[in-house]
Amino acid sequence: MAQSLGEMFLVVIFKAVTGFFYMVFRLFAPQRSHLVGKKVPPVSDPLLLVSAKQLAGKIRRKEVTSVEVVQAYIDRIQEVNPLLNAVVKDRFDAALQEAAMVDKLIEEETGGEEVLEDRLPLLGVPLSVKQSYALQGMPYTGGLFSRKDVVATVDAPPVAWLKRAGAIPMGVTNTAELCMWSESHNHLHGITNNPYDLSRTAGGSSGGEGSLLGGAGAVIGVGSDIGGSIRIPSFFNGIFGHKPTPGVVNSEHQYPLTSGRHEEYISIGPMCRYAEDLLPMLKIMAGPNARMLNLDTKVDLKKVRFFTIPHDGGCFLVNPVSKELVDVQKKVVERLEEDLGVKVEEVHFPELRHSIQIWLTYMGLPDNNGKAPEPFVTLMGEPGRPVKPIWELLKWMCGRSSHTFAVIGLALMEMKNSKVSPFIIEQKEKLQKAMEELLGSDGVFLYPTHTRVAPITHHPLFRPFDFAYTGVINILGLPATQCPLGLNEEGLPLGVQVVAGKLQDHLTLEVAQYLEKAFGGWKEP
Repeated sequence: MAQSLGEMFLVVIFKAVTGFFYMVFRLFAPQRSHLVGKKVPPVSDPLLLVSAKQLAGKIRRKEVTSVEVVQAYIDRIQEVNPLLNAVVKDRFDAALQEAAMVDKLIEEETGGEEVLEDRLPLLGVPLSVKQSYALQGMPYTGGLFSRKDVVATVDAPPVAWLKRAGAIPMGVTNTAELCMWSESHNHLHGITNNPYDLSRTAGGSSGGEGSLLGGAGAVIGVGSDIGGSIRIPSFFNGIFGHKPTPGVVNSEHQYPLTSGRHEEYISIGPMCRYAEDLLPMLKIMAGPNARMLNLDTKVDLKKVRFFTIPHDGGCFLVNPVSKELVDVQKKVVERLEEDLGVKVEEVHFPELRHSIQIWLTYMGLPDNNGKAPEPFVTLMGEPGRPVKPIWELLKWMCGRSSHTFAVIGLALMEMKNSKVSPFIIEQKEKLQKAMEELLGSDGVFLYPTHTRVAPITHHPLFRPFDFAYTGVINILGLPATQCPLGLNEEGLPLGVQVVAGKLQDHLTLEVAQYLEKAFGGWKEP
């Protein structure tokens, strides 16, 4: 779609501003060229190449002990974490003690394997947790330096449900500062690297989870997503990640707390290397809310209506989708039509051109009581006074700020007190209605997870709105599953997100299992 003169002018301004900040960053930020092309070592223990569902079965049948499984993951984390910086705090000793208790329980169980499977479906399986979620006794910082001494005193509800199902937490993983950036970097725990190329980003804000899982240091994990924070790291690190319908998984005991209308857009969901683990994890994490979904409904993919949306139509703030991602999405369409005998219809929505404006607008709206979202500068200053963004930028240039360049940039953006655009509100409402009519209760569409494969670390700072492809799905309140589709010529993961109507999570989860079989799922770095 051709750009108007106004948009062309804004493009020039936008490129000039990002170009200026790029030069500033290059002058003052440390370089990472020594990491280019390096990746994690290959997996040597076959226990690391088994899904959580299968591991739990092996443990119940006494084919392997929980202690052996937990020790295998401890060994792998100790091997890869010095390269990835994914785990910020482990609980290995406690995990081994809990694994020993699991093995004792199994020895003493008289009801048989079926009883254990029904009561404790993840018994003895290692688990990793994004450290913005409370895991009792572990750091609970949200990547904010001023919270460096904060320790969780309780478990967040989805974590508690997973523990009650028998999962054993191994530790907590890194996140973006205040969980509001597409890279996992903060001045408390540092930068998390991508297992496929250590010079590239692991994504954010659940990048510690994505990196650890992609590097085979975990098999299942917990992430959160308000603009792509499950799906982008899952895409960059070659794994599966599901953003559930909002409101299904309890979001209490997370940091930062939600404010404004954020509760309508945030989702807590599973991140896994194997697609078959997504549904049982979601069922557990949702607790009693699992009944809101049709997770026990058998899905016949031949009866599902499939659509594909190759791009957003062209937004001047967002980079075009790369050819390799356009091509791999076409391959998915071809396989679906060939294997299932379905017709995948290509559709376009002109409102998607405004995806980033929709996300920014709705993230800034007040709640039903008229209370606006907590200002970013206030969150940055906790527990003290709000920060002054320009002063923080000057401090950063002198190496004296406790905040990252990304967060300071977001605070600077917040200084622009723009009015809500009736046009953007109209575009969102039209898009919402069109999506609901398209999908119904039996439709899914394919959509790029991002505009390109995992970029060099810090490069998203200068292409800051490329998360629009995931962010708009949050505002629409739709469930979405990121699915890996193999590796490109550089050995970096490809992928696509599958989106369904509200509360139709079971459809995208079934498609994920199909795509795993068709394209091979997670590939070892």
